[in-house]
Amino acid sequence: MDLEVLQENLNKALSITSRFVSARSQLPVLANILLAAGKTKLILSATNLETSASTSLGAKIVKEGELTIPAKNFFEIVSNLSQGTIHLSSEKESLKITGSGFTGRILGMNSSDFPKVPQVIKKEESIDLSKTEFLKALPQVSFAVSADEARPILTGILFILSKKSMSLVATDGFRLSKKTIPIEGLSKEIKTVIPKNILLEVSREGGESESVLLDIKGKEKQVVFGLGNLILSSRVLEGAFPDFEKIIPKSSGVKVRTDKEELLRAVKLASVFARDSANIVKIKIMKDSIKLSAESSQVGSQETIIDAKIITEGPEPLGPDLVVEGLVEGEISFNYKFLEDFLRAVEGEEVVMEFNNASSPGVFTDPKDPDFLHLIMPVKIQS
Repeated sequence: MDLEVLQENLNKALSITSRFVSARSQLPVLANILLAAGKTKLILSATNLETSASTSLGAKIVKEGELTIPAKNFFEIVSNLSQGTIHLSSEKESLKITGSGFTGRILGMNSSDFPKVPQVIKKEESIDLSKTEFLKALPQVSFAVSADEARPILTGILFILSKKSMSLVATDGFRLSKKTIPIEGLSKEIKTVIPKNILLEVSREGGESESVLLDIKGKEKQVVFGLGNLILSSRVLEGAFPDFEKIIPKSSGVKVRTDKEELLRAVKLASVFARDSANIVKIKIMKDSIKLSAESSQVGSQETIIDAKIITEGPEPLGPDLVVEGLVEGEISFNYKFLEDFLRAVEGEEVVMEFNNASSPGVFTDPKDPDFLHLIMPVKIQS
C-alpha cells in the first residue's frame, strides 16, 4: 500500500471510525482500524463486533493494499500533524507515516484477521429515508429508551415499516414514545429493534450527508445505514418487544391544552422541590387552569397555576374545581423528569395532555404534530 491523502480528511475519518474500535476485546485486531487502499480512494473500517463504521475518502493511490493499524496511536499521530498532504506506505505489517516534517512507523496486523464489515450500501436494496424527517424523529423517541441492560430489547428502538410509513417506538416501562414518518418503496411490513447507540451515531453524523439509506438484512440480523461516504452497521436486538398498542388509551375523560413553555417553566419550578421527594409533581385540573405542586420535607412546598383549556367527556358542567372520575380531587402525579423530557421533544407551541384516572397512562401530544405520541405512567401516591 502506497498513497497520499489530505491530513484534514484523514483526521475527520479517524475521528468517526475510532469510536467503533474495541480496545478491551480479547481479539487484539478489534483495537485496530482497517486501511484499504483501492483504485481512487482509501476506506477506513472499525468494528467492535456489535457495530461497525466504514468511511471512504479521496486519495492519490500509488499502490493498492490493506493493513490494520492500532486506532489510538494512529489517530493521535494524524491529529497532531499540520494540514496538508500525508504519505502512507506499508511494508509487511507496518505503516510508514510521513508529513509536516514528521516520519514514523507503526506496527500493525494483517488485514486477513479483521472481521468483514459492510463497506458499501446498494441503493436499489435500501430504503431512501427522508433525511429531515428521520433525523427529527430520532430524538423524539430515543429519550424513552431504557438504560436497563436486564431487558436488552428495551435498550433499542422498534422500527415498524409498512408500504407508506415507518413508526419508531421506544419504552422503558414507565413511558413510551412513538413517531411516524412517511416512506416509499417497501412491498411488505418489517419489524426490527435497532440499538440506541447506533441510532445516536446516525443522528450525530447524518446532518452532513445528503441522504439517509436504510438496509435491513433479515437473514444476517443486521441493519446498515448509508450516510454518503459513511456506512454504519449494527446487529439488531432479538426478543419480543412489548405489545405497546394495547396500553394506548382509546379515549380520555379529560383533555388539557396549554402553552408548552409555560408548562415547562412550571415543571422546572416544581422540580426544585420534587428532587427530594421521589421526583413527584402533582397536576390538579381546575376549570380553566391547572396547578402544578410539589413538596419536600427538606426544602418546603410550592404551587404554580397556569392557564389551560379543559375539555371533558360528558354533559356535566364544570365547577370551580374540576373533578374527573378516577382522579382523587382532580389530581394526578408524574415524575417531573419524564414531563420535562417530553416537553423538550415537542416542537410546537402548545401541548395536549389526556387523562382517564390515576392509574392509567397519561397521553401527551403536540397538536401541530399528530404523528408524535407520548405516554407517561402516573405515580401512585400512598394515602
